[in-house]
Amino acid sequence: MKRICAASWLISAALLWQVPATAQSVTIPVETRNNALVFQTDANKNVGIIYLGSKLADQQEYNQVAAAYKQTTDYSGVANALYSTAGTRNLFEPALSVTHADGNNSLDLQYVRHETKQLDNNTSLLSIYLKDPVYPFEVTLYCKTWFNEDVTEQWSEIRHTEKGKVTLHKYASAGLYLRANSFWLRQYHGDWAREMQPEEARLTHGIKTLDSKLGTRANLFQPSAFMVSLDQPATEDAGTVLYGAVEWSGNFRVDLELDNRDNLRIIAGVNNYASPYTLASGEVFTTPAFLSVLSTKGKGEASRKLHSWARNYKILDGKGNRLTLLNNWEATYFDFNEDKLKALLKDTKKLGVDLFLLDDGWFANKYPRNDDHAGLGDWQENKKKLPNGIATLVQEAQANGVKFGIWVEPEMVSPKSELYEQHPDWVVKQPNRPEHYFRNQLVLDLSNPAVQDFVFGVVDNLFTKNPALAYIKWDCNAIIYNAHAAKLGNQSHFYLQYVQGLYQVLKRLRAKYPTVPMMLCSGGGGRVDYAALQYFTEFWPSDNTDPLERVFMQWDYSYFYPSVSMSAHVTDWGKQPIKYRTDVAMMGKLGFDIVVSHLEEKDLRFCQEALKNYESLKPVIWQGNQYRLQSPHDHAVAAIAYLNTQQTRGVVFNYLVNNRYEAGSVLPIKLKGLDPARRYRLQELNVYPGTKSTIDSSKTYSGEFLMTVGYNPDVKASRASVVLEIIATN
Repeated sequence: MKRICAASWLISAALLWQVPATAQSVTIPVETRNNALVFQTDANKNVGIIYLGSKLADQQEYNQVAAAYKQTTDYSGVANALYSTAGTRNLFEPALSVTHADGNNSLDLQYVRHETKQLDNNTSLLSIYLKDPVYPFEVTLYCKTWFNEDVTEQWSEIRHTEKGKVTLHKYASAGLYLRANSFWLRQYHGDWAREMQPEEARLTHGIKTLDSKLGTRANLFQPSAFMVSLDQPATEDAGTVLYGAVEWSGNFRVDLELDNRDNLRIIAGVNNYASPYTLASGEVFTTPAFLSVLSTKGKGEASRKLHSWARNYKILDGKGNRLTLLNNWEATYFDFNEDKLKALLKDTKKLGVDLFLLDDGWFANKYPRNDDHAGLGDWQENKKKLPNGIATLVQEAQANGVKFGIWVEPEMVSPKSELYEQHPDWVVKQPNRPEHYFRNQLVLDLSNPAVQDFVFGVVDNLFTKNPALAYIKWDCNAIIYNAHAAKLGNQSHFYLQYVQGLYQVLKRLRAKYPTVPMMLCSGGGGRVDYAALQYFTEFWPSDNTDPLERVFMQWDYSYFYPSVSMSAHVTDWGKQPIKYRTDVAMMGKLGFDIVVSHLEEKDLRFCQEALKNYESLKPVIWQGNQYRLQSPHDHAVAAIAYLNTQQTRGVVFNYLVNNRYEAGSVLPIKLKGLDPARRYRLQELNVYPGTKSTIDSSKTYSGEFLMTVGYNPDVKASRASVVLEIIATN
């Protein structure tokens, strides 16, 4: 018997090595620039993970790793298997469990061979082929690695040629097996307007499961992204930490199991909740990718690796430009007409942003969209509000020197709509049970190809009629109750095929409109993952735009997502002045959702100047290295820096997050990432009209001083947010 490593970590084809085929064992050191994950077979051809950590200079020494551990007996011989199966000798949580065509529930996957392809000078793909010796059942495990970023994506393909159908009960993407003295899990939880709330605790024996069963908005209560620190909780700059996340926009499941030998097993992938999959003979079942990155130098290094990978390889147009915008939502909500919108279009140009975004409420006639109880699904322009249609607004935007974007929520339907009346069989609902609504709406059945065509057509028709349309905000507000698809033969396939149907629509849209910016929104951060971000240029972290709350949320999102992908808007939420609200929003992809005509003269002037500063700093904020300097969770002042790769220019955002008596930057804050030998000048930006900066920009400091002693932004109640530009002078 031979077991294999489905999640084989961190591969470089140039460094892949194995012993000759005549030997009893095969050793596969999977290496990137800094790390190695090593697999090794035993005499019975079981494949286990024997090492995960910093790579060794001498690959031959990996063969001595296993003998260094003197732990409790492994009764099964497969405790450290990466892609574990059910029904034979495995005693712990499986990655894959099946019922064969003859009713047998056992599975034993033996190693057949492996091969590596070098895709480019940074990326390689390892394929490991496994086969059951009794049944014609095969699994191919894929590990795609990025050498410089230490990032890995892992997934599997499952197939068989049995005489009948096989049922997949669990079908994880990958597994990992870690050894350390202790393990600390940092996970996130929340709800609407309370996204990305962190929790950290030591993992104890048994299984800790992170999962979602919501169907859509899968991240509403908790995302699939997590961290595991080895031996002790990692800090920003020290400790060994593994980041993991499932690249899937539906139900996910991550099992973290501390076993009897005090080792940690991680199994991640699609949630098999209510989803046994019937696999036909010859059919290939492909799991989504499990993303991971390992750092031995703390959470900050892990983030910077992940950010670089995401910008260069994953997020749509991750190295490209983004549009600043003005949204009408908080200015008008549903109450607008053509004249109001034309006035706002003039304000867009006056403010100095690139684009005007028309939000919810522009559509439906029989059941007009005047609130959130009706009209969703009826995507014709509302004749009363917009008698001349969207085209007139697009033209008006062009006349004002700005672009025009629009909000859609094409996956959902209002019970009070023509679409619901005409196509009740397109709606996800149990036929004999009362309907239960989430935000007064239901979900359309994207497992149905006709619905996929409809959803594609919603966006396609907008562009066909308005070729100059420049931006889409794609919302998704409902979760799935009473899961049932009228046209689907096997209801157990629904949760899978819904997400697959969504991806089919997005692929079609991107094939036809490859460059149009699109925001991924889901009542806030309900759908944020790297599978979806292949099709979107940015995401909406939360409907909560209170800038104080956003300091915390954006801080925690930044562990996993770069600033270029994170939409942040200036709104009227919160009690902070316009300067604080704008300074916070500049940490991401800046936008505004305010009534420009209501701004006081100094506030407007401040916003206009801040937008000019932002235009200059965009390359640094979006493409530079991020350094979290001082956490809002632990300090009265939060500080976040972005620095270009040449170490010549940067920006530091400083925010007061504690209003207690005399709270402020009492102590200096240490910078990171600078060249110790260079000299730098700190200059305050976004100074509010009529006030003066207390920062002496004539002074210069060595990088060594700023990283060893630090700087003081002079943050206090009267200076609650301070933005400092860092400029190298030599």
